[in-house]
Amino acid sequence: LPRRSPVMFNTFDRRRFVTRSLQTGALAALGDFSFLHGLPAPAAENDKTARRLVPLSPEVEPLVRLIEDTPRGQLVERIVAEIRKGTSYEQLLSAVFLAGVRGIQPRPVGFKFHAVLVINSAHLASLRAPDKERWLPLFWAIDNFKSAQKANYEQGNWRMDAVEESKLPPPHRARQRFIEAMDDWDEEGADRAITTLARTASAEQVYELFWRYGCRDFRDICHKAIYAANSWRTLQAIGWRHAEPVVRSLAYALLDRGGNDNPAEHDYDADRPFRENQKRVADIGPLWKQRRRLAPEAAADLLETLRTASPSEGSAKVVELLQKGIHPASIWDGLFLTAGELIMRQPGIIGIHCVTSTNALHFAYQTTASDETRRLLMLQSAAFLPMFRQLMISRAPDHKLADVRIDRVEKAELTGDPGQAVEEIFAAVSKDRLLAARKTLALMDGDSRRFPSLVTAAERLIFSKGNDSHDYKFSSAALEDYYHVTAPWRARYAASSMFNLKGIGDRDNDLIERTRAALARI
Repeated sequence: LPRRSPVMFNTFDRRRFVTRSLQTGALAALGDFSFLHGLPAPAAENDKTARRLVPLSPEVEPLVRLIEDTPRGQLVERIVAEIRKGTSYEQLLSAVFLAGVRGIQPRPVGFKFHAVLVINSAHLASLRAPDKERWLPLFWAIDNFKSAQKANYEQGNWRMDAVEESKLPPPHRARQRFIEAMDDWDEEGADRAITTLARTASAEQVYELFWRYGCRDFRDICHKAIYAANSWRTLQAIGWRHAEPVVRSLAYALLDRGGNDNPAEHDYDADRPFRENQKRVADIGPLWKQRRRLAPEAAADLLETLRTASPSEGSAKVVELLQKGIHPASIWDGLFLTAGELIMRQPGIIGIHCVTSTNALHFAYQTTASDETRRLLMLQSAAFLPMFRQLMISRAPDHKLADVRIDRVEKAELTGDPGQAVEEIFAAVSKDRLLAARKTLALMDGDSRRFPSLVTAAERLIFSKGNDSHDYKFSSAALEDYYHVTAPWRARYAASSMFNLKGIGDRDNDLIERTRAALARI
């Protein structure tokens, strides 16, 4: 089953907020999605039916080809027609994901390949949306695919080739062959081995390998870890039967060298933390060998260290805290807070990936069954955040980041009830993000029950104003990780998200109007 944010279970609070916010105030302008009423609700029958997994062929292949072959300007109308004929949400989710996997080159692991990376984020937004509005993120993802498809065509028209069946390793040798190929950065060997594993091993067995290789290097600013996490999560929604092209694409992506010679034969900066941290994990021992304690002060200590630490020093600090008996949740608090602070200090593409990569590494930490891999993921995250900080400094005009400290931001005054406060916050987002963060801190401090209202408003603004994959990727990661941060730090983490969410005054996207027009023509 797809993993869900706890936000989904606050249905009563969400519906009550939506009803109230649409009756009054500036957010009311965002609520006119009535043109969707001609479509069936994606989960109209019942929960069990809505999650029925669909085969790739013959049901999904024609839909994939429809998405691939229809011109962008006609696609929304064609998709709406398919929905009205009975195409399900799950079929459409499968089709757009698989169209991207087999038709968009996963190198570099970013840029045009965001058409694939963003599918899970759009799906999470859809799961949290009310009833028929669940179609909107999927429409956006399909439209976004067409843009990526055009870029892929202009850059050589890469397509995933069929495997040579006669060269596949036997099942009993596939795992070792895959490890050897990945360690040697051998693309052909890895592709053949992972194909056999997709056919003969379980999802858990395959992804135990990917959790480690996904965090192996810093190339593509951690998109490799993001792809590992998001592909797993999407496969949980559409079914392991679709795994073969997905894991082939993922293995190929993880072997992107970024223009370097074979990393197995060199000591590049991007690879050094992994090599060091593989040795450090032995110094920690099993995470639960001793009793561990939650310690908000330890999170603050790690945050302070990561403001100036080198990658090696960041990982060493995590080792130190674990050796003192600190609970991993407090260490992840420090990592989440550092990611949030970095986007506050330099909003933009690098700051966004501080948040989305920490989300992906934490998801892998939660999902892996290996204690050693969990330790390695924490150490890698603590190394990658300083690498992000160094990259941000190198790109800053004066080689300095803004002097903003997530643990020192002060509350701003709010007027009116919580519903009006949410409107105040998202009005401020478009003008003064720090003010929006301060107002969020005032709204959330001491009352986490208000968070679902914030999420509902944030995601409706993404539906109306989101123009980029990062709008969906960031919002899904930040809004999800609010619940992964422990209670003492949640309000501050929520405040940091205001540095990349959409505001009431931001420009609308054109997808809403094109969808409205498509529905009117059918």
